[in-house]
Amino acid sequence: MARGSTAARQSPDDATDSVLGRGARVRGRVHGDGSLRVEGTIEGDVQVSGDIEIDDGGSVSGDVDAGALTIGGQLTGNASARGPITIRSTARVSGDMLGAEVVLEEGASFTGRIEAEFELPEELTGR
Repeated sequence: MARGSTAARQSPDDATDSVLGRGARVRGRVHGDGSLRVEGTIEGDVQVSGDIEIDDGGSVSGDVDAGALTIGGQLTGNASARGPITIRSTARVSGDMLGAEVVLEEGASFTGRIEAEFELPEELTGR
């Protein structure tokens, strides 16, 4: 995992293992254990065992695979997560999302398909 100028652990409640700081740029595939916060730029696929957070101002151009995904910046590529995917109001996303649940906040820019696991309420299924 790449580390930028920001400390990897800012508080005891912060579960981020690695940070790619603002102004940092990585070209190539990023993979590893733990979680990752992206404040800079990644040009390539990202696969981590933990969660990924793309901060407002951060960007990823490539496919993303993580435990959970929160996007506040820019993602150009497909994403899959074993947990929830949250697309914040500040996000610009172009790609398909596959997650346990997908939350799209008002104001977010999203182009792509969403696939999520969910169950319809009985009143909608007629069962």
